[in-house]
Amino acid sequence: MENRVEKVAVADGAFDLHLWVPDGGHGPVVLLVQEIYGVGPYIRGVAEELAGLGYVVGAPDLFWRIQPGWVAGHDETGTAESLRIGARFDVPQGVSDAAAALSLLRALPEADGRAGVVGFCLGGSVAYLLAATVEADAVLSFYGSAVPDATGLMERIACPLLMVFGGSDPYIPRDRVALVEEAAAGRPNVEVHVAEQAGHAFLNYEAPQFHNPDAAPAVWALGLDFLNRHLR
Repeated sequence: MENRVEKVAVADGAFDLHLWVPDGGHGPVVLLVQEIYGVGPYIRGVAEELAGLGYVVGAPDLFWRIQPGWVAGHDETGTAESLRIGARFDVPQGVSDAAAALSLLRALPEADGRAGVVGFCLGGSVAYLLAATVEADAVLSFYGSAVPDATGLMERIACPLLMVFGGSDPYIPRDRVALVEEAAAGRPNVEVHVAEQAGHAFLNYEAPQFHNPDAAPAVWALGLDFLNRHLR
């Protein structure tokens, strides 16, 4: 597969959009939104997997105003440093940047019609907030901590939306997840899946302190099926 970097221009500068193009040369596009660790090994691994399935994948460097090219290890030191960087992140500005990146993705010659968004942790919040502001064909949000406080935005989201949480997530307590389930009830375009025994970031196989090898495979398969149903 081809891997290259595109530049996304916005009012106050430009940032990198890491791009993976499938061997077929075209496909539906997926905006892949990073965790606090940056566009590092896990996000790159997910991007390569999605590109291997035929998607044109773009992962924007959303921390470019704070520290361009930020990539941290998934150890205790890397996590602490990433949390410090993440605390300086302007979420509305990040959502605007994500929208600009999605627009560029849609305009690529390799883009084949439909467009989706996938985000993890910080990216799960950005993906959800983005769904309320732009048109997309599918949005997949994994354990976005901003979601429970923004359930009122759900009425603005018209596209298919799947939100995934860990039922034992110390950062997003189960009663907060219940608020999302209540807001989603009766909305035909919205799905919520809770892996009850899993914690935060349980899909991240680069982070042994978070990864749940029992829950992760089935939940990731669920996410891939969601994308296949709505982007193919």
